[in-house]
Amino acid sequence: MGKSAVFGLVLGVLLTAVGVRLGGAETALPAALQQGASGEQVRQVQQALRDLGYEVGAVDGVYGSRTRAAVLAFQRDRGLTQDGVAGRETLAALGIQSSAGGTTAASLDLDLLARVISAEAKGEPYAGQVAVGAVILNRIEHPSFPNTLAGVVYQAGAFESVSNGEYAKAAEESCVRAAREAIAGSDPSGGAIYFYNPAKTSNRWMLSRPVIATIGRHVFCS
Repeated sequence: MGKSAVFGLVLGVLLTAVGVRLGGAETALPAALQQGASGEQVRQVQQALRDLGYEVGAVDGVYGSRTRAAVLAFQRDRGLTQDGVAGRETLAALGIQSSAGGTTAASLDLDLLARVISAEAKGEPYAGQVAVGAVILNRIEHPSFPNTLAGVVYQAGAFESVSNGEYAKAAEESCVRAAREAIAGSDPSGGAIYFYNPAKTSNRWMLSRPVIATIGRHVFCS
């Protein structure tokens, strides 16, 4: 078996192993969800919307009128087609990809992590990109943060790239590799749960955090 095949096999095992941690089972997502639909995929959409501050009512996996209204509001705010249907474009903006090609929830989480890394650390050294991914994953395990990837990423005010929509762009290739490496357990941040660019940060509380590492333009801290 060649090195690339071995890596693919190991990555598949790792993604399966962290499926619960990253917030998804190995199930394909539909191309579109609309009022009347139900199930785990609807619950994922509801949770993503709630984490962004939209009122969906109960996160119960039932695509009712309140979920449709939240989807409409999200589509309006993001400049998407306003049809109340969580189609491919809306799912992507929520960090959830459609099932074309048999995409699984585990790989969708890889894509979401890679896109946030790309938006936050594009142009940074590769080790810095891995470190940003590690910070996001470290938050999942920390009691002060949500315990799923979507919860951490969509937590209000957590990442500027999510607030301004930059994270919705396709990830750079190096950031996809960085996401895989972070998922595999690499952590150049040394266990950090915060990072910032001191040239762009004036927040006194953030600047007071104990520094663990500095990589490129980012400072990683606890």
